[in-house]
Amino acid sequence: MRVGTRGSKLAMAQAEKVCRLLKEAGVDAEPATIKTSGDIQVDRPLHAIKGGFGAFVREIDDHLIKGDIDLAVHSLKDVPTKRPEGLVLAAVLPRESALDVVITRDGRKLSELGEGSIVGTSSTRRSAQIKRHYPHLLTKNIRGNVDTRLRKLNEGEYDAIMLAEAGLIRLDMSIPVERLDPYTFVPSANQGVIAIVTKKDTDAFFAARKLNHMETWIETQVERIIISRLEGGCVVPMGAYACMVGDELDVICEVLSLDGSQQVRVRDTIPVEGYEEHAARIAERLSLAGGKALVDAAKKELRGVTDEQCN
Repeated sequence: MRVGTRGSKLAMAQAEKVCRLLKEAGVDAEPATIKTSGDIQVDRPLHAIKGGFGAFVREIDDHLIKGDIDLAVHSLKDVPTKRPEGLVLAAVLPRESALDVVITRDGRKLSELGEGSIVGTSSTRRSAQIKRHYPHLLTKNIRGNVDTRLRKLNEGEYDAIMLAEAGLIRLDMSIPVERLDPYTFVPSANQGVIAIVTKKDTDAFFAARKLNHMETWIETQVERIIISRLEGGCVVPMGAYACMVGDELDVICEVLSLDGSQQVRVRDTIPVEGYEEHAARIAERLSLAGGKALVDAAKKELRGVTDEQCN
């Protein structure tokens, strides 16, 4: 089977992991590299590119629909909740880490950086969280793979950079980092999870389903229900994190204004049984508390970037 992926080191590491697991399950699989516009336009923030974060997904989806590939492998946080007709999320692998981490040139923590220090991130969520929790710091857009970002850090263009810890794990990179508390810096929904997308009810679909990790599936579905209900899309400063403990889920979610001055958050414990309905209720609470207004304001400020564009 042909496993579609972007060509970056991280994307290839993800695809190769899926191929290895499929082979262990008795299915022959090889990566098929696809270059997307998100890979080409590396000098602009993701939300400013036509297609936004979905630039990493939509073009691979098109190849899947046409039959050029049998499966597609993505970071689940990049996969919009609205999917093209005929395509389904077939499986998720066990979550590696949902956390954000900070890397600085000299090993200092965010709280120890001086006034006006520059933190590199391409995420509106991370930028808003930095502005809220560390208003003395500045944020600046950064693109490129992990090696490129580390080089820019070491060259002095940034004083610190923020990354997903899962990416470092998948690249087997051992670097001193500050791990950020997910209940302060609420992660992006589905962060740290590898997803497999296929056409519905195909041989590839049934092969992928064998790899599905049910605990991670439930956690990520809770997170996706919350962002979907608020129409949070892929560019809004919004986080959602669910962690299963026994037969319950500890859930936290938040929406921020782009400048970090406003924040609405909800934290609750819900039963695993009936998690879809309980997640929808949390989303409603977040919305009524002012979350939907912040979502709409962020979309307006970002000139109308929508879920459809991210698809």
